[in-house]
Amino acid sequence: MLPVRAAIPSATSKGYRLEFSKLAGSELRHAPDGWHAIVLLGGAKHRLWLRELPPNCSLVAVDLPLDGDFDIRLQVAHRFWCALEQRPLGRLPLDPSIQARRRLILALRAVDGWLEGNSYRKIAEGLFGKSRIPDRGWKTHDLRSRIIRLVKTGLRLVRGGGYRALLRRKSKDKDDVS
Repeated sequence: MLPVRAAIPSATSKGYRLEFSKLAGSELRHAPDGWHAIVLLGGAKHRLWLRELPPNCSLVAVDLPLDGDFDIRLQVAHRFWCALEQRPLGRLPLDPSIQARRRLILALRAVDGWLEGNSYRKIAEGLFGKSRIPDRGWKTHDLRSRIIRLVKTGLRLVRGGGYRALLRRKSKDKDDVS
C-alpha cells in the first residue's frame, strides 16, 4: 500500500489530481485505519492508502516514511508516478528475477525430496537428470555441494520463517541460494 494524501498546491510543479469519489465502489473502501483505493493506471493496479479522503480534484502527494521499507516504497511510488506520466512501468519492486525464481523453485523441490528421505544424489537426479551425475567422485562433485545448499535454503524457507524472504529483496550478507 502506498500512503497518499492531499497535497498543498505548488506554483513550481504541475501536480497530479485524482478523483477518488469517481472510483467504483469496489475500487474504494473505508476501513478503520482510513481509505483503501485500487487505481488502475498504466495497465497495473496501484494500491493506495489514505488516512482521509481528499476533496474532489485535489492534488495528491505520496508519503514516504524513512523506515526499513523506504527503498521498496520509493520504487512503488516511482512506478505510480510513471503510470501517472504514461511512461513504461518496468518490473514490480519485489518481483524476483527469473534466475532467483528458478533458484527458489529448485530449493523448495530439493527440500521436498530431502524431507521424503531421498539422498542428495537422488535429489540431484530428480532435479537435473541422471546424465549429470557422475558414477564416481560424487562426494566431491560440485553438483552435490549445490544440492546441499539448495536443501539448506529450502529448509530455511520452510522451517524458520524464511518464506518471508520470498517477499523481500535479498540482502548482500545472506547466503547464495544456488
